[in-house]
Amino acid sequence: MKKKINKMMILIATVTILLTMVLITVVYYDLFRRQVLEDLKSYGLLLSNCSSVEEIEQSGVPVESDLRLTIIGSDGRVLYDNEADSVAMGNHSSRPEIREAMQDGEGEAVRNSETLSRSTFYYAIRLADGSILRLSKDARSIYSIFSQALPMMVGIFIVLVILCMVAAKVLTAKLIAPIEKLAENIGECTEMQTYEELTPFMVMIRKQHEDIMKNARMRQEFSANVSHELKTPLTSISGYAELIETGMASEQDTVRFAHGIHNSANRLLTLINDIIRLSELDGTEGEADTELLNLHEMAQNCVEMLSMSAEKHNVTIALSGTECYVTANRQMMEELLYNLCDNAIRYNNPGGSVDVQTYAREDHTYLIVKDTGIGISKEHQERIFERFYRVDKSRSKSTGGTGLGLAIVKHIIAKSHANLELESEPGKGTTIKVVF
Repeated sequence: MKKKINKMMILIATVTILLTMVLITVVYYDLFRRQVLEDLKSYGLLLSNCSSVEEIEQSGVPVESDLRLTIIGSDGRVLYDNEADSVAMGNHSSRPEIREAMQDGEGEAVRNSETLSRSTFYYAIRLADGSILRLSKDARSIYSIFSQALPMMVGIFIVLVILCMVAAKVLTAKLIAPIEKLAENIGECTEMQTYEELTPFMVMIRKQHEDIMKNARMRQEFSANVSHELKTPLTSISGYAELIETGMASEQDTVRFAHGIHNSANRLLTLINDIIRLSELDGTEGEADTELLNLHEMAQNCVEMLSMSAEKHNVTIALSGTECYVTANRQMMEELLYNLCDNAIRYNNPGGSVDVQTYAREDHTYLIVKDTGIGISKEHQERIFERFYRVDKSRSKSTGGTGLGLAIVKHIIAKSHANLELESEPGKGTTIKVVF
């Protein structure tokens, strides 16, 4: 990263220096050209009152030695030239400066000689008798100026590039220093002293780092919990099977052991199914297939299905409310209802009740599952939707819960774009409200 920033800064500086030098040369030449033409114009105006060569010579106006003076008649024929034979010179009426002077009273032109690398500046002015007085001067062209200044420009360019390289290295080091420090101390990045523009970037990096570490801890805890939860029923199955295999179990014990194997296998199967379902919900990025569902009807089916389980736990379960509809995935809604109602039954008190309500109000559909169970204290309420988190572990074991039901509920609610509200008090029960 340092090298890339360094190279880019040096490249920008180099291009800027080159363009600046070229621009300065062009601007300088333009000023030089204007100055030469202004000088020629000044001489022309001083000599414009003279109508003959003799008058020009007698005017007393000092004429520079490199200044060429030419008088052209109104027909374009050269009448006088101080550097050439006027007779041998051709007609000048087609020259742009002469044509412009005849038309507008004065004219100017610049013609370059690539062979001599020089430019000839012309200024022509129309005299009172209709003839044209032309002054011309040879001067260096822009190419000759540039070539003459090239060694000095190259020297300046090299010095500036070296200075830019040093400056780029220093600035890059200062720019990258906070990022390098961040990489070494990512956990304390918000406490680092840095320039203001980098602060949001560092806050974002720290948040992402915290999320990664949190997810890593959750995966580690999940792996440990899965291993523990799978080990318990497998140990029971292995122990019962070993007793039957060695012949140490009587016929009556064999039936009891077989029942224990069956229960442990069912618990193991339930746990595996819940883990698979959680993995499916985690891995599904797109939207699930949805349809318009009668939530009240689905809740009625769930209540009927769990009535036997409620009777077994000495709990009553009932449905109230009105017909209402949601657009959601059918399988997810069935799982949501089952897990909420099953939890309300499992963690209830003998003789307790579970009240399931469904209704629609103000463009929202509500599902409420209320129980008179053991309740959840404040410190546990934020964590009960974590995988394998249990408030009362001994009760979970006895009721056969896997600790994944509410984690599945949380995923389904997120997938369905719904909101969940929890109200609970130890010894008084729990109310879970889902708003679609």
